[in-house]
Amino acid sequence: MIEVRLFATFREGRDKISYLEPQGYHTAAEIIHYFRIADDEVAICLINGRHSKLDSSVKDGDVIALFPPVGGG
Repeated sequence: MIEVRLFATFREGRDKISYLEPQGYHTAAEIIHYFRIADDEVAICLINGRHSKLDSSVKDGDVIALFPPVGGG
């Protein structure tokens, strides 16, 4: 299974943590498209706690964390 953790506004209308079967998902981009999130909406993508690009490979057992841009002051 691939564990996907969504943060901040990505949680609106979605589960905080989801589990996906690894078949059919080869990159982080394919996973964000599953959640109907546009590439340019992702500010930070972590795979197993490491900053990664959306074209990075994913595999069974990975943990993906996705963060949108967060404003504040």
